[in-house]
Amino acid sequence: MIAIARALAGLLLAAAAIWSAPVAAQDDEAVLLVAHPSLMDLDYRQTVLIAAPAPNGGHVGVILNRPTRRALASLFPEHEPSKKVVDPVYYGGPFSRGALVALVKAEASPGAGTVPMMKNLYLAFRAATIDHVIETTPNEARYYVGYVGWRPGELKSEIDRGLWSVMPADLDTVFRKNTEGLWEELLNQARRIRAGLDPKTGSDPGPTLSSRQAALAAAFGLDPDFSKTIRPPR
Repeated sequence: MIAIARALAGLLLAAAAIWSAPVAAQDDEAVLLVAHPSLMDLDYRQTVLIAAPAPNGGHVGVILNRPTRRALASLFPEHEPSKKVVDPVYYGGPFSRGALVALVKAEASPGAGTVPMMKNLYLAFRAATIDHVIETTPNEARYYVGYVGWRPGELKSEIDRGLWSVMPADLDTVFRKNTEGLWEELLNQARRIRAGLDPKTGSDPGPTLSSRQAALAAAFGLDPDFSKTIRPPR
C-alpha cells in the first residue's frame, strides 16, 4: 500500500466496515441540505451539505462550503500524485475528522468502499480507492477531512424539526469553485420556494408540483409539498 493509504488505513477502519462494497448507483438519490439560520452548532452553522442514502439504512454526506487553507499535497508531502490536486481540501464534517474521503465524478463506481450519491457521483471512503482516484483522475474529485452520518430515520427527523431546507442536488453546485455565498444563495432559493415563487426568477410558477420535488418528498417520507411544512427549529 502506498504512503497515503498507510497513513489513512487506521483512520478509515470504522468507515470501511460500514461501506465495505460498491453499490449500484441510482439517479437523483442525493439532496442538498441548507442549514436553517437558527442552527448555531459550530459544525453546521451556515452550511450546505450533500446527503444520500447509505447501505446501513441511514444517510451519509459532506459539507460543501467549508474549504480549508490546506492543499492535499501539504497533508501528504511524500505522496507525489497529491501535488496534482488543484482544489484545497474541504472540511466534510465532524465524523472521523482525521480521515480523508472523496466525492468522485465518475460514470461507474471508482472502487470498493464507495456510496453512490447520484448519477456520476460517488462518495469514497476506502484508502485504496481514494489513492487510485488521486493517481488516475486527481481533479475529477474533491477531497474532505471528515464526513457527516445519520442513523436510520435521523435525517428525516431533523428535516421535520426544520433544521434543514431540502434542495435538488446537481454536479455544478457540488463542485462549485467558489463556495462563498453558497449558503445565502440556496437559503434565498428555499425561501422563494416556501413563498410559492419560482426559485430562480421569483415569479409565481403556478400550482404544478415538479416531479423532482415529488421525488425528494418520497425519498424522505415527507408530504409532497414539503417546502411548506418546514418549521423553525424548536
